[in-house]
Amino acid sequence: MELQEQINFNRIADAINFYKDNFKQQPSLEDAAAHVHLSPFHFQKMFKEWAGITPKQFLQYLSIEYAKDILKETKSSLIDTAYDTGLSGTGRLHDLFIKIEGMTPGEFKNGGRELTINYSFAETPFGEMIVASTPKGICHMAFADDGQGAAFNELQNSFPNAQFSQLVDANQQQALFIFTQDWSKLSQIKLHLKGTAFQLKVWDALIKVPAGELKTYSGIAELIDAPTASRAVGSAIGSNPVAFLIPCHRVIRMNGETGEYHWGSARKSAMIGWEAARRRIRN
Repeated sequence: MELQEQINFNRIADAINFYKDNFKQQPSLEDAAAHVHLSPFHFQKMFKEWAGITPKQFLQYLSIEYAKDILKETKSSLIDTAYDTGLSGTGRLHDLFIKIEGMTPGEFKNGGRELTINYSFAETPFGEMIVASTPKGICHMAFADDGQGAAFNELQNSFPNAQFSQLVDANQQQALFIFTQDWSKLSQIKLHLKGTAFQLKVWDALIKVPAGELKTYSGIAELIDAPTASRAVGSAIGSNPVAFLIPCHRVIRMNGETGEYHWGSARKSAMIGWEAARRRIRN
């Protein structure tokens, strides 16, 4: 690492620690920039280049993670949680949860107790899958390699207090059409996802990679304007909760190797080949 790069890295590391130590005070961009002796403009640009997200998004992430811990481990009210996190009130807490977690603070505190999730199992060209949805869209999609019981347990662990019904609904049917119909002719599939702002940004970029095409991890990083965040991109891809529909299988290593895949590298290779063949047929 060159000297200037090392200096920049140290500044961003210092800024991250500053945010971790002071997030309850919700420091402004100007406060954080002054702490590392940069102008707000240069600090914002440098932070995004190194961390993959803006300082504001990182502060939101710290705030929401702290709020989640409070809601999980204590009986604090939502307004007490908001103030303890440094937010101005429950409105801001609500907005952050909707933006980052895909659910309200109350739904999170209850472990999804007020959330109704339908789920079903379906055969696909690559094995049996469990598909789950809320009224807002698909929230979970995974290969049931260890049996239906284990697949359902994994779903339950993500939403421990939700109400589950083994029922096929329109959202699930629409999602499964991707295996049998021309994707370009399908209406927009609805998703109901929870994740950090950075994860959602990566998943959105993945959806935009056409079937039959491939991207590298660095290519996805460039798509989201975070060219130095390839490692963070890889982590976000590995956290993808919706198999195939969010096509993390279309991301390979720079040297051309297929690379790892949450549901097996052999399955990933099969998916890539299947999509390439279908694309040739359509063309």
